[in-house]
Order: sequence, then structure tokens, then C-alpha cells
Amino acid sequence: MELGAIYSKEKTVFSVFSPIAEEISVILYDNGIEGDAIKKVPMSKSDNDNSNTCHPDIFTVVIDGDLNGKYYTYEVKTADGVFESHDPYAKACGVNGHRSMVVDLSTTNPEGFTEEKIPKCDDPMNMVITEVSIADVSSDASAHSKYPGKYKAFTEPQILGYFKELGVTHLQILPSYDFGSIDESRPDLEQYNWGYDPYNYNIPEGSYSTDPFNGAVRIKEYKEMVQAIHEAGIGVIMDVVYNHTYNVFDSCFYKTSGNYFYRMDPEDETKYSDASACGNEIATEKTMVRKYIIDSLCYWASEYHIDGFRFDLMGVIDIETMNLAREALLKINPDIIMYGEGWTGGPGAIPESSRALKLNDKKLPGIGMFSDDIRDVVKGHVFYMDELGFVNGGKGKEEELKKAIICPAWANTPNQVINYLSCHDNYTLWDRFIVSNSNETTEQRLRMNRLAAGILFTAQGIPFFLNGEEFARTKTAKEGEAPVENSYCSPLSINVISYDRAEKYSDLRDYYKGLISLRKHHKAFRLDTIEQIHKSVHFIDDVPEGVVAYTIETPDENMFVAYNSCKNKISIKLPDNASGNGWNVLADDKHAGSTVLYTIKNQASIPEVSCLIAVSK
Repeated sequence: MELGAIYSKEKTVFSVFSPIAEEISVILYDNGIEGDAIKKVPMSKSDNDNSNTCHPDIFTVVIDGDLNGKYYTYEVKTADGVFESHDPYAKACGVNGHRSMVVDLSTTNPEGFTEEKIPKCDDPMNMVITEVSIADVSSDASAHSKYPGKYKAFTEPQILGYFKELGVTHLQILPSYDFGSIDESRPDLEQYNWGYDPYNYNIPEGSYSTDPFNGAVRIKEYKEMVQAIHEAGIGVIMDVVYNHTYNVFDSCFYKTSGNYFYRMDPEDETKYSDASACGNEIATEKTMVRKYIIDSLCYWASEYHIDGFRFDLMGVIDIETMNLAREALLKINPDIIMYGEGWTGGPGAIPESSRALKLNDKKLPGIGMFSDDIRDVVKGHVFYMDELGFVNGGKGKEEELKKAIICPAWANTPNQVINYLSCHDNYTLWDRFIVSNSNETTEQRLRMNRLAAGILFTAQGIPFFLNGEEFARTKTAKEGEAPVENSYCSPLSINVISYDRAEKYSDLRDYYKGLISLRKHHKAFRLDTIEQIHKSVHFIDDVPEGVVAYTIETPDENMFVAYNSCKNKISIKLPDNASGNGWNVLADDKHAGSTVLYTIKNQASIPEVSCLIAVSK
């Protein structure tokens, strides 16, 4: 059964799940934020024998007439009192999401949207993903946007032109559903948040629209954004947060269903379990919670043409829900992308064997996991600044790095491994070098950055990087100040993307661009199975400490890769190749790309803190 407000010009059918309600009524309003109710209509509980319902605790009412643009709430009477709640299944809302809105979705489609050509993703191994924030991408003056910080900025050619030129295939967008930490009614205030505080899961965030007071505007503008990104040949991956709500008692889940949607602490059932480390966790294993998550994902995929989903703290979600969600999404889009954080924020209420964790990767076919293995071995432990990584001074990291670049032991297939060095959380890659390598020069940190990027784009798996990592993105207010580690509610000035900085560090940006091109041109870096990887990748043993070198031998090509973390130039005897004509270098300490830089034979000379990538002639 479809829940929420199901609209037609003749009538709207309202349906809401509530296992705790004695009575529920729909309250209609003309306005999305203020004004008295215009009508209150009691709902009826579904007949338990009605085969059209998925649960006996469904309340329904039909209201005749064209209600498009009318706002509504549910008045829920329970043993604990009377609550007025927005609709968990709402598709539109008024400012700040407190009142839901009936919407004719057909009126929100941009011209050509229903027939738009969506970029194909036949092989996930070809993906190159960058993480972006809607607010960050276009708010700086250097972006020259007419719509700074808005969905519509993505319809401007210079914004998407940047990503097209860089060569990325997919944008992973920080949470863009309606979240609770921004007051949409006060656009005059400087406000910022990443958005990991869900309020309305099925509605775009209003602060990114040009008119948060009109519930239809944010929907149309979100679709315009998706359409523009697709027209640029780039896919859209939505960051979703089904592991917790912004809070409990103001949540529509709590007001309509009490604690049904939440896991309680097994040792004290008066307290909420908190594997999310945000004060609560969603009980994804329950029938109607599972239905809600799957319905929500399918709605975004079908109505908004979202190409994939990144799951925040996916380890809080149960395995069965993830697999059933994938099954449902594949019917909408056979190329659907699903991956997430294969960990939790703390201990939870369900056993590890039931959670979508890295260690359970083999139980989650087609669903990827972020590799913190490669993140931590390359730059150092994410939480401990004195634990350095391979590129920035860590010792004895060679064997650990080898394991990470051929896919960690937990991985079932390479397309389930999302390799990354930095993301929105914690320090940017550049800021990590500032903090943990404070005595190094800028040039030395640039060497570390280039070497780290060389590892990222040659490792087996799918590469992911934070927007701005390619130009030494820093989250500092002023040069020389300490960087902010987690900037989720820092001022926009801390988070904003500076295209002036992109020009300042254009050599680094071009290095990333070159590595992306190199990767796309050589299938050896995108092998399809763990068996292929183990058969094709051969590590070279006779190398100095602080060096990892290997070949990738496939029927189509032979590659040579070396990572030198030493602070001195080293030489490596090159393996013999079939032709005897030497090796064409594609990347060194300064340049990278799909075109040949120069040819080497017998010996490879690799400068300090750098990589060398070559293909057999």
C-alpha cells in the first residue's frame, strides 16, 4: 500500500501508519507556516482483513477535490497525549518542513525531464566519484554564480564545466533531503550545516532552493539540478541518512508511531540505542521501517532520477534491508549504485552478524564499502595525528599498503571497494599534512599529496575524493590558522570551494586530472575480480624500505607502478618486458596523464616522495 498523500485532481488519499494512535485526523491549511486550519477530517483505521494494506495499523481518508498546493498535518491522539505531526511520507512541505504539502508532481518536472537521457553506468569499475556540497560548490565569489549555494547553480555551465574538465563520472552530493539544522525562513542569516540531521526524508532541502516557502519550487529546482548534471554526462549519487533522525521527540516517526521506528538499549529499554552516535538509531529490521526506507529510496530513484545512494553509517542498517532495497532499486534502474560506510558510530542493539558492516561484505552483493584501510595506511590514522601514513613519514607501512591496493581481505569483489583519502568528515587531506607534518615545506606537502593521489588512482577498486582535494583544499579561516577538523556547522567561509585556490594550485589539479585520464585509459587499474587481481599483480621484492613497486600483467597490457615515500631518489631495476623496447612513462613526480612523457629502459629513477607509472612499449 502506498502511504502519504496520493494526489489526483479529483481527490487525495491520505494514509499514515500508526501502531499507537487511538484517533488520527488530517488538518488542512492554506499556508505552509502560519494561519489557522481550514478543515479537519477524521481518518479511519484500515480493516485488518483488507488485503490491500501491508499492515493493520494504517489510518486512511479520502478528501475530494483538487488539493494541489494545500498544506496538511496529522493530529495523532495517543494514550500519551495529542501530537500534531508532519507526514513521514510527505513529498512536499512548507518552510522548515513542519507542515506537509499536497503536490501534483507532474507540474514540477522541467521541460524534457521525463524523457531525459540518463548516463549509463554499465561497469561500476569505470566510476570516478567526487564528493560535493551544494552550498560549498557555488557560494564563493570566484564561482561567479547567479545562484550561490542553490540547486540552480548546477545549471550554470561554469560549475559543471569544472567537473567535466576534471574527468569525474559521478558527483556524490552531501545530504540534500530536508534537514533540521537550518532555519529556511531566515535566508538573511549566515547558516551552514552538512545536513546529517534528517527531518523530511522524501523532500529536498529548502535552503538550497530560491523559494523555500513554496513547496513546489524546491522540487522543480532539484530536478533541474539532476537534469543539468546528467546533460553534462555525469551521474548523481545521493548521500542518505537512514540510521538516525535529527532528534526523537520532534520526529514525525515518534509523533505518529512512538518508539516503533527506534531501537532501544537492550540493557535499559527506557533508553535509546545509539550506534549512530547521534542520540538514536533507526530500527531498520522492523517491517514498516524497512518498507519506509525502501519506499524512500525507490521514490528518489524514480521521481528524481537519482543514479545511486551513499549510505551514512551503513553498519547501523541491517543486511536484509540493504539487500531488499537493492532488489527493489534494480527494477527501477539496472545500473543503480549503492555503497556506504561499513561501520557504526558506536555499539548498537543488533548483532554484528546482522549489520551492513565491512566484515559482512560477502553478504551484501553489489553494495560497496568505503576502504578506511587505504585511507589510514596512506596518510595516517584518521583519529590519531601522531600515527603517520606511508606518504608522510610513517615507517613499516609497505605490507599494509600492498594489501590495501589489491583490495582488502574483507572485499568480495573490487567494485565493492570505495578507495578514498579524505571526505567531508575529519581533516581534508591537505589539512592532515598541515597538522601531522607541520615542519614540512609546502613543496614537500605537495609531493605527499601527489604521491597519495597516485596511489588512490592506481589502486584496485573505485576511486573517490573530496571536491577540492585536487587543489589542496583547506578548511582554515586565514592562512596560518589551525584547520577545522569537522566543519559540519562552521561558517560557510571555512567550507566554501575557492576557484582562485584551484588556480593557485593548478599544477596539483592537473595532476589529478591526468591520473583520472590515465586510469580511464588503462583497464589494468580496473580489474573486475579478486582472482584477476591476484593473478595479475606482482610485487617486486628487491626494493628499498619505504618503497612499494609492482607490475600488473594482463593479456592486453603490462603496467609498472612504484611508490617512493623516501626523502631521497631511488632506483629500481625494471622487469623485462616481452618487446624489449622499454617502458613508456605516464606519470612521474610532476606530471600525469594518458600520453607518454618519456621512455625508460633497465632502470627506473624515482625522485623523493613520488610515484612512477609506466606501460610496456
